[in-house]
Amino acid sequence: MFHNRKKGRFIACSLAIGLLLASVVGCSSTPAPAPTDKPNDAGKSNASSLVPKNGGTVTIGLPAEPDSLDAQKFQSSDASILTTFMGGALVYQDPKTRELKPHLAESYTTSEDGKTLTFKIRSGVTLHDGTPLTAKSFKDTFDRALAPDMAASLAGIIVSPVKSVSAPDDKTFVIELKEASAPFLTDLITLHPLSMDAIKKFGKEYGRNPVGVGPWKFESWKTGESITLVRNEAYQWADGSAENQGPPRPDKLVIKFIKENSTMVAAMESGSIDIGMRFPAKEANKYRNSKDFTLLESFAPPSIQYVEFNLTNEILQDINVRKAFNMAINKEAIILADLDGEGEPAYGPLPASMFGYDENIEQYAHKFNVEEAKKLLEESGWVENAQGIREKGGKTLSFTMLTSESSPGNQLIQSMLKEIGIDLKIQVVEKATKLEMATNGKFEISRSGYSYTDPDILYLLMHSGQVGGFNSSRINNKQVDSLVEKGRMTMDAGERKKIYEEIQKIVVEQAYQVPLFMPKELNLISKRIHGVKEDPSMGINIQDMWVNE
Repeated sequence: MFHNRKKGRFIACSLAIGLLLASVVGCSSTPAPAPTDKPNDAGKSNASSLVPKNGGTVTIGLPAEPDSLDAQKFQSSDASILTTFMGGALVYQDPKTRELKPHLAESYTTSEDGKTLTFKIRSGVTLHDGTPLTAKSFKDTFDRALAPDMAASLAGIIVSPVKSVSAPDDKTFVIELKEASAPFLTDLITLHPLSMDAIKKFGKEYGRNPVGVGPWKFESWKTGESITLVRNEAYQWADGSAENQGPPRPDKLVIKFIKENSTMVAAMESGSIDIGMRFPAKEANKYRNSKDFTLLESFAPPSIQYVEFNLTNEILQDINVRKAFNMAINKEAIILADLDGEGEPAYGPLPASMFGYDENIEQYAHKFNVEEAKKLLEESGWVENAQGIREKGGKTLSFTMLTSESSPGNQLIQSMLKEIGIDLKIQVVEKATKLEMATNGKFEISRSGYSYTDPDILYLLMHSGQVGGFNSSRINNKQVDSLVEKGRMTMDAGERKKIYEEIQKIVVEQAYQVPLFMPKELNLISKRIHGVKEDPSMGINIQDMWVNE
């Protein structure tokens, strides 16, 4: 269901806006387990004594070509990586603490009722076209996102809690919310100030001629091949996590589109690219102790894969059937099959690296237990026939699993379920078709996932008001509705965490889904590139990057 990535609360999926199914995005507004701060200094025992240099070109291999570089209208996670390189936001997420801190805002305050956010805009910042950044820049940016024709876009969804925005003076930007929203500040990471002059100048072609405020400026786009960015010489406003507060050290950044895993590996080996993003898992071990490369491994952004049920299906309304599914599937085997072991088992609806995750969930999660799964089905009256498939009342225990990807794990799930007497067929369709079918409830079982960084994702996936939208499972639980509503309006981090822990207990007990795994984010860096660090949202941060020729 979702999978793609984006800084901010991206719900990457491929979910309608690249938002939620398979990659949704988000960032946690409260502290969560921090990623390892592991800079890239491969092959250099005296790396700490090296002095960063200016100059050179860095080439990055990206698995897919962006659809647009309009920071408010793109639908792919790949685009979000580039718009982040070229942009900036009112706040940023500290890579170590996961706390939100001011960036293009020098400070901000929240009213007692949580509905009014007031930002003091940083001085001395300019857009790539030389336009000074003011409070009006943000007002214009937000007004564009709030326009009716933007409602279905990523930006439109992010600003949906906004009642109004204003700029009383050049330094003050005010956001009035319809109601208090704990995840909203995190979402602001995604909303980069845009040049209204450039948008007017390029019109529909703005997505191929972007103008931002970040360390890298757009230079060119060769369709099907690459995008080239150049250093923003005026840049002096990096966020507080960077050692280098000024312009990037390399002269150019070339992003090559490399779809095939084998081609990505060959490009790294030949030196035609310096960084391989989302490096293929099956190649990871080869580079773990390499003197020529550094493999950055993380669970950032927080991602999870699972099997979801359509609860309007009469058979799947039986909790014993749903629990049997959970007990029949060996997650470790799926991780080996689909990720070459580069992942961790999932036990509930939230990944372990996300704020709100219940550290005790493994104790009450459903365990792999084939015999217990069989007993549950027998308790519900499902008896094996001569072919080993269970029957009851003239019906066979047979389902079709919808998926947009062919993977060894799908066949494993099929064989594991057959062992307990469930016949599973696999239907592979295009991502857009899968999204449409899931949204409209035209499926029985679906192989799904998301990438997101705030537990508010559960509101989108499980609130009854989202049926016909992201709640493709058709979950309708008044207790869950109440808790996810409370979770998005509770500003106290401790209390908010307790709410999501309670939700996880309910979701596991009701077996609304079969959690599978949390995939690792793998990025391979050449030894000639230094200063690349892990990022809690995108996987890598390149502000301190430099080339050692």
